[in-house]
Amino acid sequence: MSASAVPPRPSVAEVEAADLPGRAAALLADGHRLALTTVHENAAGHAVHLFTRPATADEPERRAELHVRPGGTALPASRRGRAELFHRRLPADALPLAERVVRDTAVGHALAFCLAVEDAAGVEVSPGVQRSRAVLLELERLGNHVADLGALCETAGRPNLGARFAQVHATLLRLNACVTGHPLLRGGVLLGGAVLRAVPDPRLLAAIEADVEKIADSALAQTAVAGRFTGTGQLAPAAARDLNVLGYVARASGRDVDARRDHPFTDLRPALAVATALHGDVLARFRIRVREIAASVAIVNDLTFGMNPGLTSYWPPLAPSHGPASGIGIVEGWRGTIVHRVELTPGGTLVRDTIVDPTFFNRPALPLALTGTNTSDVPLIERSFNLSNADGAL
Repeated sequence: MSASAVPPRPSVAEVEAADLPGRAAALLADGHRLALTTVHENAAGHAVHLFTRPATADEPERRAELHVRPGGTALPASRRGRAELFHRRLPADALPLAERVVRDTAVGHALAFCLAVEDAAGVEVSPGVQRSRAVLLELERLGNHVADLGALCETAGRPNLGARFAQVHATLLRLNACVTGHPLLRGGVLLGGAVLRAVPDPRLLAAIEADVEKIADSALAQTAVAGRFTGTGQLAPAAARDLNVLGYVARASGRDVDARRDHPFTDLRPALAVATALHGDVLARFRIRVREIAASVAIVNDLTFGMNPGLTSYWPPLAPSHGPASGIGIVEGWRGTIVHRVELTPGGTLVRDTIVDPTFFNRPALPLALTGTNTSDVPLIERSFNLSNADGAL
């Protein structure tokens, strides 16, 4: 998809509950993957199952929704309460909630929410806005990957290396505060727009990349670190595929998945390079993060060439919606693919926002990676996965 292309509208089919397994199996066999599922909020509500298929050189991206007719299990009370935080709010009022779904993923969830609302409202934002959003998304990836590298070194018993990564992370937090006014990049993504108070300095990013590479090389040169990482917490490629894991967990186990390429909201080529590995251990997840940091620096430098700070917004829409509408937002957050699906009333308020964080798919893989491991390695493996504290599917 080009930088200015509109996301494809999903094909929608109503099915009976008994027919769902067969219809879903057919989509999976056709190369789709399950991206999101909702449950019945009440006896009259539909459950929605969203399937996506990445774009290829020969075929465009595809999206399909299976709507299961009413009569299923109602939404649990705790989940219903969470959903009601978005219910009946204007999208602009709900955006701060989306930023806080997962504390360290403000940009990822805010952007997926905005893309979904814009899709539902029929708003097409400019390529320049999408590039600004992509810059924020990569800065979020940089900061969290650096923090994870430091935490892995500390967990392996090398606090001096962790402290060096922490210094780099502090530099990135200060950069974030300059770019959006908040160290977690909150407030940078707007409905229909984006705001950058400053543009990242390429020289600073180059220094950060060099520091990360130097510290990572120093860490892996130590037998105590490399020995702890190698072969620990392995997730086999077949298991990663069967569980549909996402993000660096998937790519470290040989799954070549990345929504920046498979479901792009802006064109990141040629800077985007999707790194993969096959061993699926802590070492592979460490190295994938290092390689993704280098890729993110290249992407930010490419996107910001000639870019000026400022605010651009295409909201509210010039023409109101003519009826109830739904929209989908898909983003490659730093942990993996994030999906939001919103439903809007004719008046433009939210009926619901269904959210799938990558933790929803990655959490079932953690017990497999822990199988047969030493108790002392459990914190290291858990840290290499670094699951969010969200339920995963909200």
